[in-house]
Amino acid sequence: MTVQHFTPEGMMQPVPYHHVAVGKGTTQVHVSGQVARRADGTPVAPGDLAGQVAHALRNTALGLAGAGASFADVLRLTFYVTRWSPEKIGDFMAGVEAVAEEVGLPLPMPPASLIGVDHLFEPDVLVEVEATALLD
Repeated sequence: MTVQHFTPEGMMQPVPYHHVAVGKGTTQVHVSGQVARRADGTPVAPGDLAGQVAHALRNTALGLAGAGASFADVLRLTFYVTRWSPEKIGDFMAGVEAVAEEVGLPLPMPPASLIGVDHLFEPDVLVEVEATALLD
């Protein structure tokens, strides 16, 4: 296995991600910020955070697969969410959980950061996902 995820004893629990990833390999894969858009640019799930999280993760899985990787190879995920507030965590996690099995995203997730932003590149985009993976 190229990547090992774990949470050392004494680190905060429970959280929906592991705190540490150790990667052994030589090829880095960086998937740029993926959003809830179809290949033709059509928006998916307008106004629905859970739906947009799910589709952005689907697009991230496509990007990883294109490089010969999967979520099993991911060292780190970064989520950017517009107008973030703690009350949105339920919708956010619903999107993650709805698609995790479909795209092979392990739960708990690899180390992850959720960063609140005022807005992304277009007003209907609620979430963007970036991934970093490592292959042998």
